[in-house]
Amino acid sequence: MPDSAGRIRTRRGRVPAFAALACALVAPGLTGCAAQPDPGTVTVLNSATDTAEHTANQRFFDRCGKPLGLKVEQISVPADQVASKALRMASSDSLTDILELDGSELPQFAQTEGLRPLDEVGVDTTGLSTSAKSLGSYDGTQYGIARSVNSLALIYNTELLKEAGIAPPTTWKELRVAAKELTSGDTYGMAFSASPNADGVYQFLPFFWSAGGDETKMDNGKGEAALQLWKDLVADGSASRSVVNWNQQDVNDQFVAGRAAMMINGPWQVPVLSAQKKVDWAVASIPVPEAGKPAVPPIGGTVMAVPKNDEDPAREKNAGKVLNCLNSEKNQLQWGASVNNVPTRATAAQAYAKQNPKLAAFAELVTTAHSRTAKVGTGWPAVGDALAGAFQSVLTGRTSPEQALRRAQQQASAGK
Repeated sequence: MPDSAGRIRTRRGRVPAFAALACALVAPGLTGCAAQPDPGTVTVLNSATDTAEHTANQRFFDRCGKPLGLKVEQISVPADQVASKALRMASSDSLTDILELDGSELPQFAQTEGLRPLDEVGVDTTGLSTSAKSLGSYDGTQYGIARSVNSLALIYNTELLKEAGIAPPTTWKELRVAAKELTSGDTYGMAFSASPNADGVYQFLPFFWSAGGDETKMDNGKGEAALQLWKDLVADGSASRSVVNWNQQDVNDQFVAGRAAMMINGPWQVPVLSAQKKVDWAVASIPVPEAGKPAVPPIGGTVMAVPKNDEDPAREKNAGKVLNCLNSEKNQLQWGASVNNVPTRATAAQAYAKQNPKLAAFAELVTTAHSRTAKVGTGWPAVGDALAGAFQSVLTGRTSPEQALRRAQQQASAGK
C-alpha cells in the first residue's frame, strides 16, 4: 500500500499509522522534529519507575552496553502509560531504539508495521520456550523478546493444609473438597481475583483454558465448566463473595492475613510473601479438570521490541546487539532471579528451577502457558472485557454459565 494509505515519512523513516494518529490527537500542529540522539547511545522506553527496578535494569544495560562501546539510557513511565508515551514519542520523531511493552500490547504496534522483525536486526531467539516465542510474536513473526516471564500458580498455607491432613489439590474435584474442608471461621479455603478487569481475567484464564475454553469461540460448550467451578466455590462458602471486587493484591493480602488457606497468584507476590512471618507458604501447579492433563495458564511479562528506523539502520543493529546480550543464558538467569520471574531460554529456565526450588512450579507452568493474544491479536481487549462480564454475571447470580459465554462471544464479535 502507498504511504498515503497508512504511513507518513519522517527523518526516522517510516512512521506507522499509530504515529500519524498520535500526531493528530496528541500533538496537533506539531511541526518540529526531535534532536537526533547520540549515535553511541541506545535509548529504552520501559515501565521501570520503581527505583530498585530501574537501578537493577541499568546494571544489566551497562553490563551489555559497555563492551559494545554503547551507553544505554532508560526512559521509564508507569506501565499503563508506556503505549501512550510511545505514541507521543513516535509523533515527534523521538521514539526510543528499544520499546519494552507488556506482551498483550505488542500486537497493536506490530500490526502497523512499525516494529522490526527481530531476525532482521540479528537477535537470536533460538532456545526460547514456545510460550515465550508466542508472547513476542504477531502473525507468525517474532517482534519482541522477553528476558523473563511469569504466570499463575496455586499458593497455599503449608501449616493449614498439614493440620487438616490435606495435600495440595491437583484436580478440580480435589480443589472443591480441600477448599471446603479448609474453610473455618474467618478463613476461606480458596481465594482468587474475579475483578471486572485484567486481574480477574488473568486469573480466570487458567481454568477457562484448562477446561478447553477457546477465546475465538467462547460459546463452544467447554468454558462453562470453569465458570461453574468458580460459582460453586463461592456458593458453598469456600471462597468469599468479595472475590468479584478483589484484585490480585487484595487476594494476597487475604492470604497473608490468614483469611485464605489457598490462593491463585503470581511470582510478583513473592517479595511480600517472603518478607512476612505469619504464614509459611509453598507453590503448586494449578488444579486441572482431570488428572494427568496439563494446566494451561496465561503467560505474562514484558517484551523488548525494536522500532523501525529506516534512515538510521545502525541504531537498529545496536539495539539488536544489546538485546542479544540481555538475553544470554547467564543474564536471563540472573535477571529472572532478581525479579522472581522465569527465564525464557529453556536451559536458563531449568537452571532457575534448580536454584529456586520453592518457585519451581512457576518454571514448569510457563512451559504450558498460552499468550492471551496468540489467537486473537489486537482483538484481545474485546475478548478480555467479554470474559470479565461473563464471570461477573455468573458470580453475582445474574446469568448461567451458558448464557454468560454466549453473550460474551456476541460481545467480543461486536467489539472487533
